[in-house]
Amino acid sequence: MFEAMNLAILIGAGLIAISTFTSLISFRIGAPLLLVFLAVGLGAGIDGPGGLVFDDAPAAYFIGSLALAVILFDSGFNTRLRSIRIALAPALVLATVGVVLTASFVGIAAHFLLPLSWPEALLLGAIVSSTDAAAVFFLLRVGGITVRERVRSTLEIESGSNDPMAIFLTITLVELIVSGAAPEAAGWEVLIAFGKQMGIGLISGFAGGQFIIFAISRLKLEVGLYPIVVLSLALCLFAATGMVDGSGFVAVYVAGIMAGNSRLHALPLLRRFQDGMTWFSQIAMFLTLGLLATPSQFLDVALPAVLLALFLTLIGRPLAVWLSLLPFGFSRNETTFVAWVGLRGAVSILLAILPIVADLPNGKLLFNVTFVIVLASLLVQGWTIGPMARWLGLIVPPRFGALDRVELELPGRASHELIAYRIAPDSPVASGERIPRWARPSLIVRDGRSIRLHEAGRLRAGDYVYIFAQPKLVHLLDRLFARPAALDPGDREFYGDFRIDPATKMMELAEVYGLAITATDGPLTVGEFMGRRLSGAEVGDRVPLEDVELIVRDVGPSREVTQIGLAVEPSRAARPKLPLFQTRDEIIAAVRRWWREQRKRRERLRELP
Repeated sequence: MFEAMNLAILIGAGLIAISTFTSLISFRIGAPLLLVFLAVGLGAGIDGPGGLVFDDAPAAYFIGSLALAVILFDSGFNTRLRSIRIALAPALVLATVGVVLTASFVGIAAHFLLPLSWPEALLLGAIVSSTDAAAVFFLLRVGGITVRERVRSTLEIESGSNDPMAIFLTITLVELIVSGAAPEAAGWEVLIAFGKQMGIGLISGFAGGQFIIFAISRLKLEVGLYPIVVLSLALCLFAATGMVDGSGFVAVYVAGIMAGNSRLHALPLLRRFQDGMTWFSQIAMFLTLGLLATPSQFLDVALPAVLLALFLTLIGRPLAVWLSLLPFGFSRNETTFVAWVGLRGAVSILLAILPIVADLPNGKLLFNVTFVIVLASLLVQGWTIGPMARWLGLIVPPRFGALDRVELELPGRASHELIAYRIAPDSPVASGERIPRWARPSLIVRDGRSIRLHEAGRLRAGDYVYIFAQPKLVHLLDRLFARPAALDPGDREFYGDFRIDPATKMMELAEVYGLAITATDGPLTVGEFMGRRLSGAEVGDRVPLEDVELIVRDVGPSREVTQIGLAVEPSRAARPKLPLFQTRDEIIAAVRRWWREQRKRRERLRELP
């Protein structure tokens, strides 16, 4: 007995250690981390060198569900309210309507590519309809790329919130197939069940989040126990919500958002613990799913599965994303990028276990097809996120800001952070501007040596400065230490050729560049004009005016436009890369042109004798 126990511990811990070490490959070559973990699981499985036999589907689903609850709680915990304000509406539409559309499109294709009935084909569509949060978060950070804030926030919130919808659709379709009921006959029952699950999940999430905040604020524990209490309460919430027929995944995600955006005690420690537990959960889930798979069976479904993966990547997901984002004013290039970053991952494989657990006749077929689709998605999309963002002109040029920010646990309600900066050439501080009194420099590192503040003299480009400041004021320090925008051709491409004073009147700008503007816009300043045209402006937003573009270079804490650039002709970054995904404004303009042409045609016909 003890030998078997020790062997099990050795195998489990060894696989986790191997996965951790092989993650270095992912960071080095930019490979999707999920692909590395899955590869370790497949290698240890029945068809790999490890030769381990693991075919307990219920156990795999239990492990995966528990791990997913931890991952979703951490996703919510690290979702900032700023991101929610920027991208909540489009992300929620993608996470609901987008998931249903993707499942429908893929289901139609699956019915003709595979020997599946319509309910089974739609079930496969539901299984692969959600994106993988872990893969999306990781790949958006790899390679040092910085994607525009609205696009990045939309992708992160979508990937963290679309799992409950996919889980609901999958479970519902499995139950319909098992019961033999026709999907159209159960329409109202499905809608009622959806409203019940999501409603109970949201209410439980709000109540559970408030309870976590209340408990941590009142308890006086050893510091190391706070993270354990928070995670335990989150898992209790997940289980309790499921027991009353609610969505536990929605509940933990909402509770994570509430807890992560509150002033919890020991918040820095909680974040570090959550980060470690999330990595552990991802590795455990990916290894388990990899061990459950039988790669030798993939060859039987390889061709239709790869064709279905291509359909999902090139047609199904893009069409669903375009229809979902159409009301929100995303540009063609932004829609293209959101459509491309639709990586399938562990959640899809986890959901593919349900047909096996339910003993569906084609359960194993659905699992194998899903696994091939996930592998194809990670191989094709996972390695191309950075190049695609650059090609579409969505990369924000790097600006020197804070290199590191460390939250400090201080007595009472005092709130400070330790921020590290590297002084950029030509930045205001390097040019002699003083650091504000409310910011307290504590250490300067110059040429690899630490120097006392009073001995450093004038700050120089390349110095590292460590400063204590309040979090709400850090954005002001960023501007002091950052290099000015548009110092190189790549920056000019993004920020425009010239600076425009936001206080300049639109009538003055129109006179200089020969622009046609309305009488209403003439008295406005350029800053006011940009603010009216843009809802929640962010760096890089563009407003075309005939042959020129006005570009947002910087925004203030209330998202007001503080710096504006002007491009003398539409930049490459703004030009659509594909003749697809027409925007809302383009469609409205095309309809208006068609209507005017039809009206002129009718007038000419009336004038004929």
